[in-house]
Amino acid sequence: MVNEKILVVEDEGIVALHIQNSLKTLGYTVCGIASSGEEAIEMAKNCHPDIVLMDIVLKGMIDGIEAADHIRNNFSIPVIFLTAYGDESTLNRAKITEPYGYLLKPFKEETCILPLRSPSTNMELRQG
Repeated sequence: MVNEKILVVEDEGIVALHIQNSLKTLGYTVCGIASSGEEAIEMAKNCHPDIVLMDIVLKGMIDGIEAADHIRNNFSIPVIFLTAYGDESTLNRAKITEPYGYLLKPFKEETCILPLRSPSTNMELRQG
């Protein structure tokens, strides 16, 4: 069984619930769902997830890229971007935050296993 706690950041409610159900099926614990960058930062601070699965385009003043940068710099929590925007300019902007990976929407459960395991493996290597 997988022990990682994941914070899901997605502003489309139906998509967020689908992601949550998929992650639970894969054995992950979802410690919360945030719908804005501001909420993501607050939830990351409070629930201390092992991984944040972050949509790039979010409602509110802070988009997913800005929120990911804040979360990585202040809480050292790895972020995997989940986005429908695979264009070069968006990905180049996202690269600055040094994400642990990208998942393009829509995704299938089997495609998210490897990216979600990668941060844990990288953290173990850094700590070991």
